[in-house]
Amino acid sequence: MNTPSDKALVPFVSVDNMMRLIHHIGVGDMLRDLAEYIESDFHRWELFDKTPRVASHSDVGVIELMPTSDGEAYGFKYVNGHPKNTAEGLQTVTAFGLLADVYTGYPVLLTEMTILTALRTAATSAMVAKYLAPKNSTTMAMIGNGAQSEFQSLAMKAICCVETIRLYDKDRAASEKCAANLAQTGLKTVICTTPEEAIQGAQILTTCTADKQNATILSDNMVGAGVHINAIGGDCPGKTELASGILNRSDVFVEFPPQTRVEGEIQQMDESFEVTEFWKVVTGQTPGRTSDRQITLFDSVGFAIEDFSALRYIRDKVKDTPYHYDLDLLADPDDPRDLFGMLQRAKA
Repeated sequence: MNTPSDKALVPFVSVDNMMRLIHHIGVGDMLRDLAEYIESDFHRWELFDKTPRVASHSDVGVIELMPTSDGEAYGFKYVNGHPKNTAEGLQTVTAFGLLADVYTGYPVLLTEMTILTALRTAATSAMVAKYLAPKNSTTMAMIGNGAQSEFQSLAMKAICCVETIRLYDKDRAASEKCAANLAQTGLKTVICTTPEEAIQGAQILTTCTADKQNATILSDNMVGAGVHINAIGGDCPGKTELASGILNRSDVFVEFPPQTRVEGEIQQMDESFEVTEFWKVVTGQTPGRTSDRQITLFDSVGFAIEDFSALRYIRDKVKDTPYHYDLDLLADPDDPRDLFGMLQRAKA
């Protein structure tokens, strides 16, 4: 019977092992590490294959593939977005991802990405805020206190030194859940009864709601000068959170314009609306925050290069550790031309 060689075994990081790895590294350290990997890949943005994610939309949600390659490795993520799932006791977002060697085409990592996506999204938000938020920001308003809220809060603490999180959700139980989860993290949390109350005194405003609708979580008159808006909830066609007037008063930064114009807050605007690709800020080609009164807005929809960074990080971290299983995923006959012979010998 054929025994798979080491080259045919693919490391697989299960949900359980991902959680063990996170606790081994520490949430704060892992968020900082991920931000460094993501920032490094933003520095070499031009090397990557770039395409909007391949989406299959239905009345109840979306299923997407997010592929990219830097020429040496290829990665993709499978991810869904089903806002109705929460009411049914299911996750709004689930995901898994794969990293492969371009030279052989062989997979080199298969991993859960539901938890990892929450971490990489938060790390990206904080990495961007490091460039765009007002200096010495200490307070963030977290509007929408679902599955992403704790990760976003901890990333802002770890990377931007935020100290206070002002929480608002239309479901107070969600805010209470978030406050309880953050109770031992060193962050001060304040549960608010309205979005207006939540943004009082906050230098960073993060919106992360799940309902698939063109909503107005922040109206134009709510947003004053000098803040940074981290808009991560508008992430598919027909789903927005901000009044268009806010966009008109802001300097808007995006990941990949062809994707963001379809899925992000700027789907409300026409094609002539000016945005800045954030990688140009990282590389110094374009300024980020230029004045104390400037409103900066990161219209984040999530892009495949960020997932690629996260996959690279997990590949590097799980090597020679107990935080993965080796999967017999690839057929590996002794003679590459004799796949049928391997099948026949298995019968014996």
